Parts: sequence; C-alpha cells; structure tokens
Amino acid sequence: MTSPDPRPVVQVDVVSDVVCPWCIVGFRQLDLALQQLGILAHLRWHPFELNPNMPLEGQNLREHIAEKYGSTTEQSQQARARLTELGTTLGFTFNFNDESRIVNTFSAHQLLDWAETQGRQHPLKLALFEAYFTQQQDVSDLDVLLAAVETAGLDAKNARVVLQTGSHAESVLKKQQVWTSRGVSGVPSMVFGGKYLLTGAQGTDTYVQVLQRCLAEAA
Repeated sequence: MTSPDPRPVVQVDVVSDVVCPWCIVGFRQLDLALQQLGILAHLRWHPFELNPNMPLEGQNLREHIAEKYGSTTEQSQQARARLTELGTTLGFTFNFNDESRIVNTFSAHQLLDWAETQGRQHPLKLALFEAYFTQQQDVSDLDVLLAAVETAGLDAKNARVVLQTGSHAESVLKKQQVWTSRGVSGVPSMVFGGKYLLTGAQGTDTYVQVLQRCLAEAA
C-alpha cells in the first residue's frame, strides 16, 4: 500500500478549447509553476467552443484568422512563429503550415466530458492537443478522436457509442452555458482555488504568484 502524496493540492479549473494554441501554452506554463512550487493541482478541464458554428469540413486556418480577426498574412505568419518558438521553450511542438485547418470541436468536448467520468480527462485533453497542433490532424474526424481516446487509455468502442448516441452533448452545452453566464468569453480562463480568475496564458511567474496566494489562504 502506497502512502498518499504529501504535497499540497490547489484546485484549478481550466475553461478551454482543443484548437486554442494559448490553452496548451497556458497549461504548460501552469505545469512549470506547479513544479517550481513542488505542489499538485486538482485540474479540471471545462468546455468552450471558439467556433461553435464551424461546419464539419472546417476552414483553412489562415483564412479563418483573417476573417475573424482581420489579420494580414504577415501578421499570421509572425503569430505562428511566435507560438512555435514559445512552444519549443515549453516542450511542446506546434507544426503549423499553409494547409492547417480550424475544425469543429463539439465531438471532442463530448468525449472529454465522458472521459472525466472515467478518470481520464486530462490524458485525453493532452492527446487531443498533440493530435491537432503537433500531428496536424483533424480532431473532428471520428478516427482521429478514437485514436486519441486509445492514447489516453480509454475504450474506443465506448467512445464511439458516446458520439453515436450524443449521451454527453447536453452536458457539454450546459457546462458551456455555465461559464459564459459567469462572464467567460475567451480561453484559456483559469480559476484558482475556486475564486481567482485569470484569462489568457499569463506566464509561469503569474501562476506561481496566484498558486502561492491560494496556498497561503489554505494554511
């Protein structure tokens, strides 16, 4: 019998989308902060669709960014280069190219909701980030989703049933509504200790500070 981990634990709720690059950046920064402090997080991922009306065929990422944010081709290239460099410093690989696409993520969120009931939500979230950003795969595609499910140690047959029946669709919609009703309009949005909200990838130092505050208040 193993003894329980004696390290302090802080609850961190992360509202995010699997096609949001700043969400994986923010998580990696948070992970470094946890390592620096030698503590653990009770991490829970919550659904947010950046593009809920995105058609199943998706859209070219560069075209999408230009339409949504008015970015020029040069600005888009600079943003991708910045993200790629930042990812490298955090141990994550972004592989952007001219064929990169933005896709619908509702199915992915349904599987993440189900995975939480199986105790494997976090591994699935990381598998989906890697599939989309590193492997440039379509995370709205059933085969891609099921491969990520297996990578996370979950049963692909059960996952297929989840999507076929839509058993977690209503749950995802309700959870998204909860967060938007609380004023969350961008991701990542992280709530520390149930009370401190930080939006965007704020950096390791900022996360260290808010985690220390949570620890001090819990002492």
